[in-house]
Formats: sequence, structure tokens, C-alpha cells
Amino acid sequence: MKKLKIAGAVFGAIVLLLVAGIAAVWAPDRSAEDLGTRWATPPSEFVLVDGMKVHLRDEGPRDDPNPIVLLHGTSSSLHTWDGWAQALQAKHRVIRVDLPGFGLTGPTPDGNYQMPVYSHFVASLMDTLQVQHAVLAGNSLGGYVAWKTAVDYPDRVSKLILVDAAGYATTATSVPIGFKLAQIPMLSGLMANILPRKVIESSLRNVYGDPSKITTELIDRYYELALRTGNRKSLAARFSQNKAGEFEAQILQIKQPTLVIWGGLDRLIPPENAEKFRRDIANSQVVMFDNLGHVGHEEDPAATVAAAKAFLD
Repeated sequence: MKKLKIAGAVFGAIVLLLVAGIAAVWAPDRSAEDLGTRWATPPSEFVLVDGMKVHLRDEGPRDDPNPIVLLHGTSSSLHTWDGWAQALQAKHRVIRVDLPGFGLTGPTPDGNYQMPVYSHFVASLMDTLQVQHAVLAGNSLGGYVAWKTAVDYPDRVSKLILVDAAGYATTATSVPIGFKLAQIPMLSGLMANILPRKVIESSLRNVYGDPSKITTELIDRYYELALRTGNRKSLAARFSQNKAGEFEAQILQIKQPTLVIWGGLDRLIPPENAEKFRRDIANSQVVMFDNLGHVGHEEDPAATVAAAKAFLD
């Protein structure tokens, strides 16, 4: 009888620990309206594009004939461009947007996250905002979307700025843990309701050249916007629907003047990819920042936007 009581107490303790552990990482979806009170403050606005209520910020002179459209990377949001937008908006119209599947925009209506869907989205966004042609700047996935739009809609894109852009079939030397989990089918379903904050922090440390620059507010932003209803399922879907290097042969078709910015400490998309873009895009140049990681525009906006301004001017 005594042994049974001890076993029961041990089992109860284990159950309590499991419940406490799950409670500590339990993170159900949150609505865009709820998250918007913190992350969609002015000058944020929402417009209807391709059946989605799209979160964007449109700043600077509206009579600019050649606006700049800023496109973020995987699991990021328009806020990643805060520094660039502040530096550019005195002279340029600057449009930044939460891409489908991310930020406050959230999932596509049909769950399609293939690259032609993203390039069509950018063209539709420009139509909605009555922008005939623009400079497209993008980081990582956003860079991929930028150059794919330049290929699919060449008359709409005047110049390209690619910041550690995706598109080539390449091998990462280190992948953020959040991306790894999203690509494991059994775990991606579990992650729809569980998301340890430490996973976000670890992923950010992975893509920064200098992790000491990561702040509590930065972790808050990535963590909370990951919880937007449907975003975690969208991330898993995007990874499953896209094949590495699927459209890389099209990079040779790019004719627009192109600036390639890269972080020398990028472990997700290695720096040698900058040279691949320079080789395959005839009218291109590379600026390398040896001490920056995969998101150099966010890690050091002043230095990287200075290179962008020189290119634009």
C-alpha cells in the first residue's frame, strides 16, 4: 500500500510538471485586431489586396514618381525596415508591407505560398496603391520576391536592392531552430499552439552578426506577430510548397540595375551567394558588410541604408 502511495505521488508530480511545462510554452493564436493595438499604430493602414486585408505603411512624398517598396524576410514584418524608412522618407515615397503569411496580413485565402503568388501580390499591391513602377528592395525571402517580380513584371520594376536575398539552391551553415521545427510535419502541427519564446530568441541570435544588439522589444515583436492567427501554419505550408533554387535560372533574365547588399557573417544564406547574383545580373554591384549577419538592414540600418542611398542617387 505504501509503495502504491509513493508511485501515485510520483506520477502526480510528473503530471504536474508536464502541465506546468506545457502551460509555460502554451501560445494559442491571437487576432490581428488584438495584436494591432501594439504593432499597427500610425502610420499603419490596412488595404484589400488579392482578397487579403494587408497591413502596410506608406510614407514620404506621394508625388514621388518612383517609390521604394520594402519586402521583409521569412517570419519577419514591415517593422524590420523601420531604420530604412526613417532615413529614406524625406526624399522618397517608402511603402513597406507585411507579406502574405506573415505579420498582421496573415494567411492567403487559398493557402498558396508559391513564388508566383508572391510576385503577383506585389504587382497587385502596386495597382491598389496606383504605383506604376517602383524600386523593389527585399531581404531574404523578400529579396527573392523582389527579383521574381522583376522577372515576371519587368515593366513595373525600375531598380532592385537585394539584401541577403534567397533564390539559389544553397546550403546553410546554420539554420534558425524556428525554421527547422516548421519543416518537420509532426512538430509543425504541435507548434500551432505551442511556441516557446526561447525559440524566437534563439532564431534571432542565429541571424544576427552581433547578438548583443537583440533587445527585449525585438523578441516581443517577432514572437507576438508569429502568433497572429494562421501564421504558424502558413510558415509550414510555405516551406513545403517551395523547392530551393526552383527559379534560379530566371535570375539571368534580370535587366534592372541591381544593388546586392550582404552580411559577411550570414550563416543562413552564405556570402558567396552575393557573388552569384553579381555574376548572373549584368548590371549589378555588391556591397559587403563583414560584421553583419543575415538581416543587416535591421542590425545596422544606418550603414546599410547609406549604401542604398548612394545606389539610388
